[in-house]
Amino acid sequence: MTKPPMLTAQQALDHLLSHAQVVAESERVAMQAALGRVLSENVSSLVDVPPLDNTSMDGYAVRTADTQTTGSILKIAQRIPAGSMGVQLEPGTAARIFTGAPVPPGADAVVMQEDCSVEGQADQVAVNITPVVGQWIRRKGEDLTAGKTCLTAGTFLRPQELGVAASAGLTHLNVKRKVKVAAFFTGDELALPGEPLKPGGIYNSNRDTLLACLKSLGCDATDLGIVPDRLDATRAALRKASKDHDLIITSGGVSVGEEDHIKPAVTAEGRLDLWQIAIKPGKPLAFGAVRKSDEPKDGEAWFIGLPGNPVSSFVTFLLFVRPFILKLQGREAKLPQSYFMRADFDWSKADRRNEFLRVKINDQGGLDLFPNQSSGVLTSASWGDGLVDCPPNQPIKAGDLAKYIPFDALLK
Repeated sequence: MTKPPMLTAQQALDHLLSHAQVVAESERVAMQAALGRVLSENVSSLVDVPPLDNTSMDGYAVRTADTQTTGSILKIAQRIPAGSMGVQLEPGTAARIFTGAPVPPGADAVVMQEDCSVEGQADQVAVNITPVVGQWIRRKGEDLTAGKTCLTAGTFLRPQELGVAASAGLTHLNVKRKVKVAAFFTGDELALPGEPLKPGGIYNSNRDTLLACLKSLGCDATDLGIVPDRLDATRAALRKASKDHDLIITSGGVSVGEEDHIKPAVTAEGRLDLWQIAIKPGKPLAFGAVRKSDEPKDGEAWFIGLPGNPVSSFVTFLLFVRPFILKLQGREAKLPQSYFMRADFDWSKADRRNEFLRVKINDQGGLDLFPNQSSGVLTSASWGDGLVDCPPNQPIKAGDLAKYIPFDALLK
């Protein structure tokens, strides 16, 4: 029987995203609870920002009609600190003004204090430049306009977006509820850190890696622990995970060995596609859905099964699970910006699969390669700060430009 061709990374991602649907439910939260959440609707400003024309510099508000020549002398007629309002600026006068203060009526420019000198009994100022209309003036509403959209639905709320919302006069925001993800891990060889290792056992690194990835994306993550390598135990874990979650992820058990029970378990509890993807590390990936109950109206929880090797699990999460979750959240679901950077290494082992190599930016602005690219060497991901996306059958020579994707952009 001929094996079907392996999917490319893009084909697999496109298939995943074609099924993902944005969670429908939203909730209203206070501003300080909104960090890391996703807006469910457009947000309009309640006020103009700034509310009035104001100065961006300490200096003097003037009429340009009075300052047509360098060295013009003007009477200092008023003083306007931030939070105060000036009065009409009369011809031949200037207003001492401080950053953030409203520009008085009649003034059409601000001259910063470094370009002025105080004259006489400190009641006159010499303007030592020829200012232009609008100089150092921030116009009313140039940042935000009352009634106009200032943040759009689908925005992931970082500290700067919360600052914009606060500037707009808002105290609460409507956000999508958190995507609920359950994770469990298969393998009788696995133990949790702190437990004694039996002969042939290893500590489960995928648990902490994947749960941290989920939390970094703002998910509500549930840890269902290590599941024994038995079909009945795997089915029971899937039923438990499907009840109150949008997505189930697992690591391990997606190959075709006798002890790999994910495929028959998911097939029995729902539906499953088992893919071979032309990437390295990563190759096996399972996608499907698990029934929430025997009632069709209760719907399904999505399922993504990742490979068990720690680097394979980590990389396939970044490439496939992350965009899937972004779409569930209502965010733009695509791989982050990549950059072409100089490779300061040779990679002559070109593979027929699309490889993702662990690299680090060096002090010379090039990329260094971790010497051991095995899918079991998780220290390569800890040492590195990103991945090189190496196309199939393409060696890399020192000096070549390589496509670099930073981890920082893949973990938010």
